[in-house]
Amino acid sequence: MNEEEVKIPDSVSCVRVGDKDIYLVGTAHVSQKSVEDVRQTIEKVKPDAICVELCQSRYNALTQRDNWENMNIFKIIRERKSTFLLAQLIMTSFYKRLGEKLGVQPGAEMLEAIKLADNAGASLVLADRSIEVTLKRVWRYLGFWDKLKLFTGVFIGLFETEELDEELIEKIKKQDQLENIMMEFAGKFPEIKKRLLDERDIYLSQKISQAPGQKIVAVVGAGHIQGIKEHIHQQHPLGPLNEIPLESQTGTAFKWGIPLLIIVLLVATFYKGGAEDSQRVIYIWFITNGTLSALGAAIALGHPITIVSAFLAAPFTSLNPLLAAGWVAGLVQAWIRKPLVADFENLPEQTRTVKGFWTNPVTKILLVTAFANLGSVIGTIIAGSWIGKELVKLFN
Repeated sequence: MNEEEVKIPDSVSCVRVGDKDIYLVGTAHVSQKSVEDVRQTIEKVKPDAICVELCQSRYNALTQRDNWENMNIFKIIRERKSTFLLAQLIMTSFYKRLGEKLGVQPGAEMLEAIKLADNAGASLVLADRSIEVTLKRVWRYLGFWDKLKLFTGVFIGLFETEELDEELIEKIKKQDQLENIMMEFAGKFPEIKKRLLDERDIYLSQKISQAPGQKIVAVVGAGHIQGIKEHIHQQHPLGPLNEIPLESQTGTAFKWGIPLLIIVLLVATFYKGGAEDSQRVIYIWFITNGTLSALGAAIALGHPITIVSAFLAAPFTSLNPLLAAGWVAGLVQAWIRKPLVADFENLPEQTRTVKGFWTNPVTKILLVTAFANLGSVIGTIIAGSWIGKELVKLFN
């Protein structure tokens, strides 16, 4: 490869794999400079294939305007994907706000690569792992407290207003800045970094090296460049990286153990105490669990009937790991205020603001589901501890 003949931007790393010349364009996902780097590199290299850091679902979301309109909110709740979708919308909202400040559409560099691939007749390769597989692997490998920290962080991201300008974005693209960010991230969430970044570095490297042709341009986030370069000369099977791990024994034991413990406490109180003691602990269980789940639905500004449904469902669903109060509340909210096509069409616009999450019927359903579930979990912990203390008093 003669880099003198092909003048390319500084953001591009060049590697040779076998008989293939591969140009890795490191981008920031919200940067006009990245769009220009992609365009300049493709025009200079005239590649046989163009790889983009997208999976099929992210490609559809980026290129199909009616993607939101085709969403089935009832199916999403039944398949337990509401929290995943809410997190995706929060991240999309953040990127849109950032894009508005910088005057560039989020994912514009990917759209530019897709357009140029079509214009030049180059093969387009969706080189990233399915986002659903990635997030499920992240979630399954996290412990309870890390999951709680992650949920809190994602929610706080909804209110993120930190000022970011294009100069800072370009600084982030520099390798030394990226290494500092990755090291900090790894220290807080090593499992997330492993699944979200390290595994995808391997996945991307293999898909890029397998792209057709001898000249390949790959458009990826700058944070992946170093990892891709480390793995692109090696052969890694992709099968294990696409596997969804079974729930850990600890997670299974926790999921079934807590309801079983609550039932044992209730039965023990019934036998050790009298009817009055039994009524009191049942009252504690129903009121605490139901009230906090209902409070969650109320915080999401759910319909009054939705709030009542969360209150009634939580004491029972908390005793069955296969059910959740939030799913009941979410389905009731969706039934009472079934989203219209216009509501789905307005998602991209309304989710640019915090207020929009609470006013759009679609995101309101997702918030109801998430907060009713969270309230029920907190209620289970508080009520279970309270009942345990009552039982200790009886034995004393």
